[in-house]
Amino acid sequence: MFERHSSTAHAAYHDLLRSLQDDAASDIRGTPTRVERNGKTYWYDTYRIGSDVKKRYIGEDSTELRGRLERHKTLKAQQEERRRSRTRLVRLLRAEGFLGLDAATGSLLSAMAASGVFRLGGTIVGTHAFRLYEGELGIRFNMDMTAHTDDIDIASFSRLSLALEDAASPPLEDVFRDFDFTAQPSLKAGHSWRWKQTRGDTLIEFLTPSFGDEESLRELPALGVDAQGLHHLNYLIAEPIKAAVTYRSGVLVQIPQPERYAIHKLIVADRRRPGDDALKSEKDRRQAAFLIDVLAHDRPDELRDAYEDALSRGPKWRSRIEASLQRMPRRLELMQRL
Repeated sequence: MFERHSSTAHAAYHDLLRSLQDDAASDIRGTPTRVERNGKTYWYDTYRIGSDVKKRYIGEDSTELRGRLERHKTLKAQQEERRRSRTRLVRLLRAEGFLGLDAATGSLLSAMAASGVFRLGGTIVGTHAFRLYEGELGIRFNMDMTAHTDDIDIASFSRLSLALEDAASPPLEDVFRDFDFTAQPSLKAGHSWRWKQTRGDTLIEFLTPSFGDEESLRELPALGVDAQGLHHLNYLIAEPIKAAVTYRSGVLVQIPQPERYAIHKLIVADRRRPGDDALKSEKDRRQAAFLIDVLAHDRPDELRDAYEDALSRGPKWRSRIEASLQRMPRRLELMQRL
């Protein structure tokens, strides 16, 4: 079974997350403006600089976002009060045993958030995303499942990145230079999707869903970087959720839905090559098993919907998922009972 954080800690996390989202909606210079593209509605902050009209992307339309935008002037006046409150909440969460982040990773994610990476569609995937389900689900992790990784993986849809007509500011290239990251060479000259820190082991990789040849590079115009195409990512990062990083007064980021993460890990575990990737496959299955245990108890409908969605995508998807579940008989039984 799994161990839960206290109700106080769970409530504090969601207060922190709500405050960070209030801050994001309050940082408006001009007038909130609706823009419709391809059947979806997006909100922009429209303002003037001299004779030029600028548009800064805020987010996709939702009832929650519209409510915040209606109150953006009030929210702006309360920014400093919210910051002090968030600092207290982060301190409380640390006292309650939340994992937290080391200062180097926290400051890097904070700088990426400030440049607009997560506002512009970037979604953290991999173990750093898994660790953030601690707050979303109110559960404690065993250290063997959340062993620290220096890799930070950011995924985004290339078509969304193009459609937003906005860009990270300051550019990510400048952010990475400040943190001593250098672009790593790729097979496509002049295009980089991986950035390595020269004074440490941290590696940042940008990924995007592949609908054709895997491992080809595609541009993410909003982020100003290239990304490597990977299969199944379109499923993982569909309709991501916001999450709070417990660093300083909190950092607002974006992660996949936990139920999609769990099913995606079943697929990835079976895709890994035998031999060198055996340990990674085992880690994938441990993370999937843990989330299945939690979600089957707390969010069975969401887990069932994510499972059925993945199974409906074709025989290759089904065979990957079934192969992993065959090695996890207790979780297979759980999924069959949903």
